[in-house]
Amino acid sequence: MQPYQEFLAEILIDEKSLQARVKELGQQISADYQNQDLLLICILRGGVPFLVDLSRHISIPHMMDFMAVSSYGVGKRESSGSARVSLDLQMDIRDKNVILVEDIVDSGLTIASVLQLLETRQPKTLKVCALLDKPERRESEVPIHYLGFSIPNKFVFGYGLDLDEYHRNLPFVGVVDLDKYKPSE
Repeated sequence: MQPYQEFLAEILIDEKSLQARVKELGQQISADYQNQDLLLICILRGGVPFLVDLSRHISIPHMMDFMAVSSYGVGKRESSGSARVSLDLQMDIRDKNVILVEDIVDSGLTIASVLQLLETRQPKTLKVCALLDKPERRESEVPIHYLGFSIPNKFVFGYGLDLDEYHRNLPFVGVVDLDKYKPSE
């Protein structure tokens, strides 16, 4: 894998802006769920950096659980449209206030199928917290209750979003220069 600087077209959201918005989201969630139980469910792997930072800014006690759901393959930039759960929750979510934490809502197909699955488990409430939203790409409407940033239809990476599983650790969200980036096969 080549160094990210070789195919970075631009920094779409810098570290300072990301952290400021994540803090605001944490404060909003804390206020909304004051004196209530709260469970954050993170979609692996892209949502992890966002979940960790968000959790630090949620001032009320809360629990965490994880799901691995995929509709993308290595080197793919578009969802296949069919979600596959490869790691399910360890907790029972019945009668719990649940926030599904996601890195990006693109077509909406994956998150819609996850929400449908979770609804069958009868949570008290079920909301979505997404770092990024690409409304131009929406194929399935998804209610986003807590949103970091709405972004244009660009191929992005960093802050949890990968390129062939690399570069999730970057503290910013960058745009890929598609003329310079060649995905692994």
